[in-house]
This record gives sequence, structure tokens and C-alpha cells, in this order.
Amino acid sequence: MDGEDPQTLCDLCLAQVCGRLDALCRKRADGSMSLIWAPLFPQELADQLLQKMAAKGMLNDTTVGIFRNSKKLRLRRASIRCCKVSAEAFHLALCPHRLLELDASWVPGGLTGADVISGLASNPECRDSLQKLALNGLSLNWGSLEQDGGVCVSFSSLQGLKTIHLVNTNLTDDILEDICSLPQLDTLDISCSTVSQLKALLKCKNTMRSLIAHRLYRLDMAPVRLLFIFTQLNALRHLDFSDDHFAGNDTERRDGDETVRQLLEGSPHVLPSLVSLDISGRKTISNSALRGFVESRSGLVFLGLLATGLSSCPVLSSQKHLKVTGEANEKQLWEALRRYRERECFVREALVHLYSLTMDTDEPQPDTLKLVVEAMQSHPKSPDVHLVATACVFNLTTQDLAEAMPVSLMSSAVTQLLHAMKTFPNHQQVQKNCLMALCSDYLLQDVPFDKYLAAMLVIRWLSNHEEPTLQRMAVAVISILVAKLSTEETAQLSEDVSFMKLLAVVQQKAMLGVIDSTLKFALSALWNLTDETPTAARNFIECQGLELYEEVLESYYSEPSIQQKVLGLLNNIAEVEELQSDLMDEDLLEYILSLLQDPQLEVGVRYFAGGILAQLSSRPDAWTLDDELRSTILEQLHESIITWPHLEREMVSYRSFRPFCPLLQTCQPSGVQLWAVWAIHLVCSQNTSHYSSMLDKEGLMELLKALDVHADTHGDVKKVSQRIVLMVQEQQSHSEVMKGRMEPGKS
Repeated sequence: MDGEDPQTLCDLCLAQVCGRLDALCRKRADGSMSLIWAPLFPQELADQLLQKMAAKGMLNDTTVGIFRNSKKLRLRRASIRCCKVSAEAFHLALCPHRLLELDASWVPGGLTGADVISGLASNPECRDSLQKLALNGLSLNWGSLEQDGGVCVSFSSLQGLKTIHLVNTNLTDDILEDICSLPQLDTLDISCSTVSQLKALLKCKNTMRSLIAHRLYRLDMAPVRLLFIFTQLNALRHLDFSDDHFAGNDTERRDGDETVRQLLEGSPHVLPSLVSLDISGRKTISNSALRGFVESRSGLVFLGLLATGLSSCPVLSSQKHLKVTGEANEKQLWEALRRYRERECFVREALVHLYSLTMDTDEPQPDTLKLVVEAMQSHPKSPDVHLVATACVFNLTTQDLAEAMPVSLMSSAVTQLLHAMKTFPNHQQVQKNCLMALCSDYLLQDVPFDKYLAAMLVIRWLSNHEEPTLQRMAVAVISILVAKLSTEETAQLSEDVSFMKLLAVVQQKAMLGVIDSTLKFALSALWNLTDETPTAARNFIECQGLELYEEVLESYYSEPSIQQKVLGLLNNIAEVEELQSDLMDEDLLEYILSLLQDPQLEVGVRYFAGGILAQLSSRPDAWTLDDELRSTILEQLHESIITWPHLEREMVSYRSFRPFCPLLQTCQPSGVQLWAVWAIHLVCSQNTSHYSSMLDKEGLMELLKALDVHADTHGDVKKVSQRIVLMVQEQQSHSEVMKGRMEPGKS
């Protein structure tokens, strides 16, 4: 796979139509949609619009109504695969079209094969035009077929049919008889159906070019009789008589295996046109039989040998143009994943071997990852597929491999990991695989996916598991994800009390006096969860988080990295006016004041201590402790801050400057103002372009300018304010210059 191709203009336009369908349509009396105005769509574009709506999961009885306008939206190749469309909506929207192909596979909600056939046969044009029909996964419900002029409507009513797919259907011998009477039938897939006899195939022995008969579990024919029928199919080029090696037992498979053995050992004059044979899952075939078959058929282009034990047969290596599905090498496994995408048994088998082959890979393999992701998408409810697939995703994206993958592919891979976590919450190994794959800085920081869903799933996993290594991974993932959430998402996440499992992790570590990455990640996650999120801050207090953090502050006095995170969260609480009273504890504030005053401590610790004290002392009416303590705090704030050196390293980041607005009022004491302007200057000097626009947008530039001109503003505060204003103005001038250079005609 090369780099990512940009979306075509056609794709972008169709996506816009899908996104604005409500605005472009009116509702009919029956609730279905009709385009208010429709141009004459190019025919291929109508097919693509239907396909795009289906892919986006928005095709249903309401939206499919736009295709009732068969004069402006002319469908030829229609797919409603897996879309919830009723029989009535299908008849009204799709049957009036002169269709060439229709895929109505796996449609939920009651649409039957009989509904499809009767609807299509009601259109005289469709009877002749339809060439390809897929009804996989539907109940055929043949007894409900309507009479048409006294004659029963059936597959043979659609005389133009050449290709029919009836996988996983209740196909009967009688229906097969009817199908095989079609004059142009050349491709038939009856895999996993309930048919018991194949003698009807003799009716189309001169037209049948491709027969797919995987896992016919109710087939009741002797090997000799079955082989006779196969050998009569004179035009047959592809035969798939593979079997599910996980299902049934050896007795059930014996007749099928014997038929295959006799075919392989038979004369090359039998089925002379055969170039493709799939016998995957047939385990009793000998190497000698395979060798004789391959050597006698020079025109062979494909052999399906997965789960047969034959894919390492030496004769295969000499056939340069022969494609093989098997487990001997990655090439065979890729072929298997491509060809068997919808066969769970073979997908599982291929993934198991792929996992072994990718355990020590050090080269990026985007094509392989794409096949694994597609396998997960094709079997969304299979724990067996996801068990191995998630392990393969980890192998293929571990360390630096993910960075070499197309971002859109990584986004799809993560989406499937999250689907696995959500779908199989009690499958410990699947959860472990997903967590290990997610624990990547690059993936969490740079790949787009649903960060809120990921955070929720990992937090819920954490609430039920305590295995140390995985706990560390989970907490690390959460700490990064919550920093990426909007304040609305953070508030929503905090309503789930399981997020307080992070508090339990902190308590567990603190009781043991442990200093490790798990503790630091948990503290960071809680800090980010409570940032500008009053709901989370309130939940933290109600879960006795404040008492725990007071203990942590004291017991980890000599650990600045721990103290900064603890004080950072207390800052978040101090910013919420209605929660400030919970911090009005004299012992706590005196301790925080001692941190502010201690010149031996890192500036980071003193900075966050100052932030708490600045917020609490900025509202004299809400101050409930001794006034002398407040006066001391205000005095020490100013005296301490003017001694702080400028920091080069990034220490803190802000979603917004809104909590600073009350601190920058001209009526505030200088200590409060000084802490606020020092903080703003710090982050602006480290990321001027980001924060200068935030200052302007949120109105803080006006507050800073007001401080500068106010007579009572302390000189220290004015000095820092002026630096900030100058910095922002220089950034804005630079941006204007760059913008001018970017305009056409300017250099």
C-alpha cells in the first residue's frame, strides 16, 4: 500500500449530499424521502450515491425513498447489503429500475428471497436485464411467492440471470432445479445452504463456468454420484468444494473428502477447462494426489489449500503463476484473507498463522494490516476472529511500525480495536490485546479516532481489573486520552463513577509509598479529568479525593513530579467558585503556603501552590478563615513570584484562559494579579501562536491593557502585562505578513 490518496471530487460531493439529505428532501405521506429537486443524474453516479448511503449506514425505508424517482436517479448496479430495508420499500424504490445487478445480502428486518424475486419479476424490463443477484443470508420463504398470471414467479422468471449467490440460505432441491433451468447461468454460489442433491446442475452443464459449494452440510450423495455430476460440467473453470474444518465431524466430511480424492486422482480429461480448484478444509488428501493433479494441469491458476496440510507441497514452488491459499508463507495467507473474507472458519485459520509470522516483524506491512482490519469488519460478532486479529494488530503496529502506516488505515484499525473492546467486554485476552495495541504515544496523540469512546472503554476495563502491567497501560492510555477530550466530553465521562477507579489506584500506591509510572499517570488523568469540569471536580470531592490528596501531598513532599500533579488538580477545584469552600481548611492552606515560600522547591511546585492560593484569596467575601492568613498569602504571593526565574520547558497547558479573568480585574490585590500574568506570560512565551489568539478571542487582551493603564496597578504586574501585550502584537503582525505572502500575486 502506498501513501494515502486524496478523496475524489465525486466522493466529496456524494458525502455532502448524504450529509445534507434532510435539507435536500421533503417527506411523503408514508414518511419516505423525496428529493425536492433532482437533476438527471449520470447513471453511474446514482449507483454510487446508493452505495455511499449504504456504506454510511443511512440507507433505510425512509432514505431509500429518493430512488423511487427512477427517471432522474437511474440505478443499474444496486446494493442494499446489510441495510434495513423492508419488502414494501424495496418494491417501491428499487424494483422500477432496469437493474443489471442487485445485492440484497444479509438485509435485516424480514425481507425474504421471495419478496425480492416477486418484486423484480413485476418489472418486465428487469426480467431480461438482471444478470447478477445476491441473496446471501436471507430466508427464501418460497411458499409465499405470488402467482403471475396463473404462473408461479420464480428465479427462472428472470431469464437474464447469469450469476446467483445464495450463501447461508434455506435453498431446497426444488429451488435449485428451477435455478438450473436458467439458459445463461454461468456462476452459482450455494455455500452453507441446505440443499441435499446436486443433480439439477446437469441442466446447466454446458453453461456453468463457476460453482461454489463450500460447506454443504446437508448434502446427501455418494462420492461416485457426486463426482459424476462434477465431471459432466463441461464448461466449468472454477470449482470450490471446500469445507469448514472446525464444524461437524470426520464422518460427515468423509464423502466429500473421498469425492475430492477421486477428482484429484482422475484423468486430466475430466473437467478439461478447470483452472481453479478450492479444497480448503479437506484434511485427508495426500501429497501424491495433489502432485499428480498439479503436474497434469498446466493451465491451473488457483488452488485453495488452507487447512489441508498440503500448502507446503514441493510441487507448488515450481508453479510460478499459481496462486495458493494456505499457511506455508505470508503470500498464501494474504491470498486466503482476500478470498475468504466472509468465511469465518478460514479467516480464523489464516489469522492464527499470520500471528506467528508477524511476531518479530520489523518492517511496516500496511497491506497485511488492511487485510486484518477487513477481517474484523467482516466478522464483527466473532470472538474467535477478534481474539487473533487484535493480536495481529498489536504485532503489526508495535513500536515504530504504526508511524509508517497511512493515518487512515491506523484510524480504521483503532476503530476496530474499540469495537472489539465494546463487543467483548468479558473476553480478557481480547481486552488485553486491544489495550496493548492502544498503548502507543503516536497512536493516541496523532491518529484520529473516537477518543471519548476509547477513554470510556479503558476506564470501564480498569474498574474491573488489577493486573499490574495492564493497569499501568490502562492508566497511561487514560491520562493521554482525557487531555484530548472537550470539556463537554470530560463532563460526560466524569458522570460515570467508574472513573474514580483512578482514585483507588492512587490510594493503593500511596499506601505502599510507591513512586512509579502508574501513580504518575493516574494523577495526570485525574488532573485532566477535572480541568474546567466542575462535575468531575465535585465527584472527586464526594469520593473523598480531597482527603486522599492531602495525605499524598505530605507523604510525597520530596517528589516534585507527584506534588505538581496533586496541586494541579487542587487548582482545578479552586477555579470552581462553588467548590472553593471545600478547600477552606486552615491546615491545608498553611501547608500549601509553605510550599509557595520554600525556595528549595522547584518552581513548578511553587507555581501550582500559588495558583490555588491566588484563586481562593481573590474573593474576600467568600473567605471564611482568619483574615490575617489571607493577608499573609497575598503578601507571600507577590514576594515569591518576583523571585521565580523564567522557565524554558513546558510545565502546563490551558484549554482556555477563562479561569484567569476574575484574577485580572483591576480591583484584585497585586499578588493575585501577578500570579495570573506570570502564568499567562509563561505559556505564551512557549507557544505564542496558539495562546495569543486565545487571549484575543477570550477578551483577556482588554483586561491586560486595563491593568497597564490603571493607576493602582503595581509596577511588577504592569511590567509582565506589557510583555504579554507586546508578544501578542508581534505575533499578530507576523501572521499578517505571512498571510500577505500567501495571497496570489504577492511575493
